[in-house]
Amino acid sequence: MKKLVFFLVCLFTMQVVMADNDKPVSFEQLPKAAQSFVKKHFANKNVAFSKVDKGLFDTTYDVMFVDGDKIEFDKQGNWTEMKCKRTFVPEAAVPTQIVKYVKTNYPDAKILQIEKDRYEYEVRLSNFWELKFDLKYNLIDMDRDDD
Repeated sequence: MKKLVFFLVCLFTMQVVMADNDKPVSFEQLPKAAQSFVKKHFANKNVAFSKVDKGLFDTTYDVMFVDGDKIEFDKQGNWTEMKCKRTFVPEAAVPTQIVKYVKTNYPDAKILQIEKDRYEYEVRLSNFWELKFDLKYNLIDMDRDDD
């Protein structure tokens, strides 16, 4: 039992030590897929900095633009989050089905943020609606956050 507790304490300590391991990297050190995505969809923006966050079990890359917009990528270079503070997420970077839903149901709204994980897409609109879609692009939840 003591060995198990000791092992768990060591594992937890390793995780804490390795957590928040952000390191700046040049744009050219990002995965090729991430570089291509930025060049295609955010070509008119200036990159302020890029960083890699190596955790115990996962690696992510962040690209921050001068205007405050941000994109997060997984270790393969696939986007996991796009967050625009002063502009809107480019429609071409968003899955077509989500763009179509937003245009049909909220024609005056723009996408400010989109996040995806293994189970769903979460979209924040300029009209304060937050929409959740499953991976087949079916709307599964919505909430209005206009506080």
